[in-house]
Amino acid sequence: MNQAKVIIFTTPTCSFCTAAKRYFREKNVRFTEIDVTRDQSAARDMLRRTGQMGVPVILINNRPIVGFDRPKINQLLNLKD
Repeated sequence: MNQAKVIIFTTPTCSFCTAAKRYFREKNVRFTEIDVTRDQSAARDMLRRTGQMGVPVILINNRPIVGFDRPKINQLLNLKD
C-alpha cells in the first residue's frame, strides 16, 4: 500500500506538534518534519500555502491541515481512531 506524502511543519516548543508526531508514530505513518525556526524558506512556504504562521501545519499529499485536526488527518489518510 502506498502511503500518502506527509510533511509536518513544527517548532521545538509546540505541544500540538508533539501530539501530532506522536499520533503519526502510533499509526505507523511516515512523515517528514520541518522545523520552521531553523528553516526560514520553509516558514515562508508554509505562510504562502496556508496564510498561517502558527504550527503545526500538516501537508498530506500537498493538502494543508492547520493544527492537529485529527478527524481531517484520519479522513485524508483513511485512518481509524
